[in-house]
Amino acid sequence: MALRLADGTSWSDTLARAVAAAPEAFGTTPDGAATLHNLVEGGWRAVGTPSPVRTPVDNTVLVNLARLDAEAARGAVAHAAAAHREWAQTPLAERKARVDDALDALTAHRDLLAMLLVWEIGKPWRLACADVDRALDGVRWYVQEIDRMLADGREPLPGPVSNIASWNYPMSVLVHAELVQLLAGNAVIAKTPSQGGAVCLTVAHALMRRAGLPATLLSGSGEELSEVLVRAPEIGAVAFVGGRSNGGKVAAALLDSDKRHFIEQEGLNAWGIWNFSQWDLLAAHLKKGFEYGKQRCTAYPRFVVQRDLVDEFLDVYLPVVRSVRFGHPLAVGEDWSAGDPLPELDFGPLISAAKAEELRRKVDEAVRGGAVPLHRGKLDGAPFLDGQDTSAYVAPAVLLAPPGRSRLMHAEPFGPVDTIVVVDTTDELLAQMNASNGALVASLACDDEELAGKLAVDLQAFKVGINKPRSRGDREEPFGGRGASWKGAFVGGDLLVQAVTVGGDGRLYGNFPDYSSYPAT
Repeated sequence: MALRLADGTSWSDTLARAVAAAPEAFGTTPDGAATLHNLVEGGWRAVGTPSPVRTPVDNTVLVNLARLDAEAARGAVAHAAAAHREWAQTPLAERKARVDDALDALTAHRDLLAMLLVWEIGKPWRLACADVDRALDGVRWYVQEIDRMLADGREPLPGPVSNIASWNYPMSVLVHAELVQLLAGNAVIAKTPSQGGAVCLTVAHALMRRAGLPATLLSGSGEELSEVLVRAPEIGAVAFVGGRSNGGKVAAALLDSDKRHFIEQEGLNAWGIWNFSQWDLLAAHLKKGFEYGKQRCTAYPRFVVQRDLVDEFLDVYLPVVRSVRFGHPLAVGEDWSAGDPLPELDFGPLISAAKAEELRRKVDEAVRGGAVPLHRGKLDGAPFLDGQDTSAYVAPAVLLAPPGRSRLMHAEPFGPVDTIVVVDTTDELLAQMNASNGALVASLACDDEELAGKLAVDLQAFKVGINKPRSRGDREEPFGGRGASWKGAFVGGDLLVQAVTVGGDGRLYGNFPDYSSYPAT
């Protein structure tokens, strides 16, 4: 059956809605192509070198992103520092009112923000809406709780918070964090992710700026801007979300500094299966785990299975993998009409064709090294448009026993590729689940919950689920990592406000050079 784009969802329609919502944030190149301005020095400015941004959905160019150099970034940071000093003196009641105004404006444009995420980072409609909704609902909770959180005399940091985040959750991670940082009395600086989310973030920050919030949004290469956004003396704290390579560089740049920081890095989150029989329960969790192609920091790409349970596990697991739905997130049949639901998919493309090719190479490398391919899906039959570029799409794959030298053995794939490791003892179970020297989450499937609790103590994960997955969490739930997966202060709930303020009693929870302290999770 021939497919087409759902009416009203084309990129030209979506971009027109974005420009109408925030005309001050857009410009054009000499040849008429849309370009995003930078929100620097108190306003939207047509500065920077335009660079085309492509969508992973079909590899077409969406807009041009104006990239700043280090000198321009230094000017933006200096201005943000001055705005921070004024904002820090603003009464809490007024800060709450302005954040509320921003939330109301963002809520009014919720569907536009979600559709931008569909096009920019390939999220299916349901997941894109969830990203926006989690951001808005989460910040509204902080507005209600902020008086209590600051009641012990906590004050804003000495300078603005610099936010360098990955592309996968522009709203529920980046914008959410910024709005809470603003609520706590800090000006904020955000670097636009290079790989996706720029237009969504531009519209969101235009609405935040109209509400009178001291926010800066700038674009540029990480290599050129990192020195400024991390080490500039005006910066009060650095918030980083991303991989271990770039996170390590940020941490290294802060070694000789006492600057507040929270650096979230990837880890190989593992699900251990030992003395377990509740297979229907596990099946439901497995299907949900493929949402957004496992392109999230709390995905579970590793299953460590007791040898005596491998056959039963595969009887449940393989049908789930084969049922995963992926494809163009806006492709519908000819009989689709306005008001009908958009495609219900587990995931669309990966973030880029380059990432997809890298992941395919990792799978091939592991198989050549001895891994057993239990399942390798195909793009054939997935819902795509005729003639569509599908270079960023990867079908699910499952590998048994990846070799020790394989990159998939110790690192998170950040895509729909699972690995299965077979073990014979609980010591082997723990060793294999701890393969990446620290993780954000882990889970144990075990009928004996008392035994599972004992095993969980030795897992190097910040959160451990017993017969259920764990996630980043919302509202009051803390979030962090163990080992190499996290450096600096933990966040989430009260801990996020404590991380971006000073004062009060007691030291921060987190992983620091001289101590680590963990809250109850």
